[in-house]
Amino acid sequence: MPGTPPTRFVYLGPEGTFTEAALRTIPAAEHGLRVPARSVPEALEAVRAGDADAALVPLENSVGGAVPVTLDELATGSTLMITREVLLPVEFVLAARRLTPLAEIRSVAAHPQASAQCRNWLLANLPDATVVDMLSNAAAAISAASGEHDAALCAPIGVPRNGLTVLAEKVADHADAVTRFALLTRPGPPGLPTGDDVTSLAVSIRHDQAGTLVGVLTELSVRGINLSRIESRPTGEQLGTYVFFLDCSGHVAEPRLGEALQGLRRICAEVRFLGSYPRHRLTREAPVASPKGLSDTDFADSAAWLARIRAGETV
Repeated sequence: MPGTPPTRFVYLGPEGTFTEAALRTIPAAEHGLRVPARSVPEALEAVRAGDADAALVPLENSVGGAVPVTLDELATGSTLMITREVLLPVEFVLAARRLTPLAEIRSVAAHPQASAQCRNWLLANLPDATVVDMLSNAAAAISAASGEHDAALCAPIGVPRNGLTVLAEKVADHADAVTRFALLTRPGPPGLPTGDDVTSLAVSIRHDQAGTLVGVLTELSVRGINLSRIESRPTGEQLGTYVFFLDCSGHVAEPRLGEALQGLRRICAEVRFLGSYPRHRLTREAPVASPKGLSDTDFADSAAWLARIRAGETV
């Protein structure tokens, strides 16, 4: 992470949620000050105002998709920079105050996103139970601990904090569900390339110019830059105007990605740089190799070749 390592962290609260669990995988955060925020905008505003050094917020889920409020916050207001991503497997547990047969459970407290990701499991294992919506996974755990409801779907981190007993582990309809979180700071120099990085952008295209989105994709494809994610959000200005969020493989310091950013700057209404940071992989999967002729080495070689021509050398 560029500059002085952060020591004051804010995250989407409350305590006992997957966001806190994700934050605590970052060594500096585990030993630093961690403060929950009531919302994504509140967490990011704390960083903008200087009340926190960094904020961790959810960016997307492999089942539910992007988190709209996070994208909207990244596209508006003063720019923040992603310095790290955290991928966290989302494995809910069913927990109660004491060991209870599933057949005796009549009410389950759950955040709507949790119950949506466990709908089939609940129908198969608790067909007679009523699912009660809660404001968070932490609130669900507290509700079960107080006896207000028989059980809760919650994050594992909420079990010991509330003195609960686990009735079922790894509760989910999708066994490999993952949530991606972004650690955001105020702008600064990006960290050095690692060889397996992501660059995130928010791009506004000229809606009165045909083919601009195709041009955006072309700037990336002709340089062999893999686009790992594209997401659109309305600007709120008028119907039909959008901001496109792009995740590209590579680092802003690398020649071919730098060239692509210059190209986007020329053809887009606005390009907001959201950061270049190490890719977080849950497995030892190798980075995708660049096509022949489109690697960073190839770009450096061609740049050196052109420099020799301009210098009048024989090539």
